[in-house]
Amino acid sequence: MSCHRKLVLSALLVVLALVPAAARAAEPSPNPAGMQQLSDERTMTRWAYPDTRGAIYSRPTGQAQRIGRLRWFTEDRLPEIYIALASWSDEHGTPWVQIRVPKRPNGIVGWVPRSSLRSFTVVNTALELNRSTLMLTLTRGGQQIWSGHVGIGAKGTPTPTGHFYIREKFRVAGAPVYGPFALGTSAYAPHLTDWPGGGVVGLHGTNQPGLIPGRPSHGCIRLRNDKITSLYRLVPRGTPLWIHD
Repeated sequence: MSCHRKLVLSALLVVLALVPAAARAAEPSPNPAGMQQLSDERTMTRWAYPDTRGAIYSRPTGQAQRIGRLRWFTEDRLPEIYIALASWSDEHGTPWVQIRVPKRPNGIVGWVPRSSLRSFTVVNTALELNRSTLMLTLTRGGQQIWSGHVGIGAKGTPTPTGHFYIREKFRVAGAPVYGPFALGTSAYAPHLTDWPGGGVVGLHGTNQPGLIPGRPSHGCIRLRNDKITSLYRLVPRGTPLWIHD
């Protein structure tokens, strides 16, 4: 092979090696500059129903990794909702929305085109669960309006920590162990993947009020029946839930 051909080939290989790096450099980061906050998850939170079964991406571009799909229904066959954290528009003016994704593992955040979601609903409530004190509190506009002791997951089946939200609400019939009402969250029990419904962490009543406060559950959050009844009336869907120690 001539020296000229070797030089041409070497140059071509260098260019090809640089293409993926250049493409990655041009791709927006998971949190690109110029993001606009849509929810502070304390005093104001926006949520929306999906408008398509479109893909959820790791970054605000259709060339990014797909990390899931929007879905119409929760595991309990109730309408699914998504919290909107932030918005961003690409160089073509296409708006994207960063959302919390209810799936395993807990804590996934992704991006969807704004057109994939319906109009936003705004809530000003927020739930906070302290696993150390076994106390659940509800605020509205930053002011506490409700509190109650809870039962949480045992040591081997802990209630997960992190930022979640209330996805669904429903009356419970024919199952006294769960009390009169339940609230489904975006959290999943870490060690119970084969649990009914996929291990979704719920807030619900109980037929064993003497175990509250305590750690008697498989990951769900138990309340005395009078407490879940009052909480059910105060908490709208889309309310953020922060669980911590």
